[in-house]
Amino acid sequence: MTPLRRAALAGAAVLATAVLAGCGGGDDSAAPARPPTPTPTVAETTDSALPGGDAGDPGTDAGDLAKMAEERAGDLASERGAGSTIAPRDGNVLGGDVSWPQCPRGTGIPQKQGQGLPMPLPDAQYVVLGLTNGPGFTPNPCLKDQVAWVKDNDVLVSVYAVSSYPSKAQLDEYGADGPFDAATKLGRLRNVGYQQARFNVGTMGQVGLVSPIVWIDVEPVPLFEWSTDLTANAAVIEGAARGYVDAGFRIGVYSTPHLYRTVVGEFTLGGVPEWRAAGQTSRAEALRRCGDDWSIQGGPAVLGQWVEAQRDQNVTCDGIAADLGRWFHRFA
Repeated sequence: MTPLRRAALAGAAVLATAVLAGCGGGDDSAAPARPPTPTPTVAETTDSALPGGDAGDPGTDAGDLAKMAEERAGDLASERGAGSTIAPRDGNVLGGDVSWPQCPRGTGIPQKQGQGLPMPLPDAQYVVLGLTNGPGFTPNPCLKDQVAWVKDNDVLVSVYAVSSYPSKAQLDEYGADGPFDAATKLGRLRNVGYQQARFNVGTMGQVGLVSPIVWIDVEPVPLFEWSTDLTANAAVIEGAARGYVDAGFRIGVYSTPHLYRTVVGEFTLGGVPEWRAAGQTSRAEALRRCGDDWSIQGGPAVLGQWVEAQRDQNVTCDGIAADLGRWFHRFA
């Protein structure tokens, strides 16, 4: 077992207790744009050799994942004894998302170095924290400090994680470790995706980060490219989704219709919630992406994202603000 994997599994045990603790309540203050301080990374670079995927059925579990995620989230709410006490809001609520680009320069893996970009705007009421330093099995190098920023500024929080195609070394290490049939290439790829999810859950545990949902980022990963076999790519995403659901999280998809289909084709996770990107456009365009014509894989729209003023900015879609506790955690 590698040191990274041991650390992730230890963190997962910590997170299991944190998830059951539930969400706090009350109003939420604004967030001044203060960058986090660096945390040394323990990430390793990935092997560039990519195994070929096999064509075939992407699996029988995918269609049930949305239902499983909702049921598991409901079970955890019952175990906590109460739902969220985050106050409902009106209208479309502003927030942001951050990850390794907001880390100080010089941190992170060589291919994805921190850029020192600014944190969310002062009036952002929530932030979505990225768990990875680009590809799977690489932790965001300053996640601990970004969690501290969330607490210091009393904003709501949730998380997202990039999934990526495994290297040959990763396929060899994780392909037989998971709930899927390791006798097939697609089964091994699903198992690697499952272990990417477990790694990210462990990363959350190490820094005491709690979220009711994990947004699965499905898009091309520069320098860590997906294969040309869309069915093989879909197997990795299916495995990751199952990993988060088994850990008790609701799941959603972050992407655009074009980017999603570029990676996994017509594969669907059963219509899980969607966080839709609009690129360097505007708040108005991000809200337009909440419409049915921008559906990624048939799920309801929760957030629209656009890029402005060197920040990834986000806005809740219509009706979402009435129950923000469904999508975000608030540290008491």
